[in-house]
Amino acid sequence: MTESEGVIKYRLAYRPGPLPPAGGLDDLFRWFRRCHERGLIGRNPGRYEGLAFGNISCRAASGFIISGTQTGGSESLGPDDLAWVEAFDVDRNHLVASGPSRPSSEAMTHGQIYRALPGVTAVIHVHSPAIWRNARSLGLPLTDPSAAYGTPQMAAEVIRLLTASQPRTAGLFVMGGHEDGVVGYGSEMDDAGELLMETLGRVEQPAAGSTGP
Repeated sequence: MTESEGVIKYRLAYRPGPLPPAGGLDDLFRWFRRCHERGLIGRNPGRYEGLAFGNISCRAASGFIISGTQTGGSESLGPDDLAWVEAFDVDRNHLVASGPSRPSSEAMTHGQIYRALPGVTAVIHVHSPAIWRNARSLGLPLTDPSAAYGTPQMAAEVIRLLTASQPRTAGLFVMGGHEDGVVGYGSEMDDAGELLMETLGRVEQPAAGSTGP
């Protein structure tokens, strides 16, 4: 790998503060745990230079709430592990946030999905080598490999993918320039999470079911 995972690449204006009132946090915490149990969010000394990976968010009345940077290594999340992204500007590569924690390095990508698809209320970014390697055979949209994670180029690629097809309230795409990166989104957290698990099951099923002649 040529660059460290988990490094915030946007310019961040952050101030500690409370989270805004928001529904859906229980679902956010629940799906974080489920993804962590499946190794889709976590920390592995042998992968990504030992840094934590994966993040999760839900729409708020204004902006969105996202797991804090490098929280993927925790088994579970609490309110103190969250950040409130109040505004962002892709062209200026600038993000404004508050809350108990600083936002994840992929916050700009989450924001682009919420901005492009008003019906979406939840986004989950995981790392799945199995889905990532099989993106084309699964027919999943793929961002340009030259677009690195957490950059304006990746944010632009997300918009390109989302506008290339009919607007949807649930979907999945693979980040071609972000090793093992997969993003699911949905009108509810359950929609995003179940779509990820269903897709993971499709690539794991042949290996699990192969018992030989």
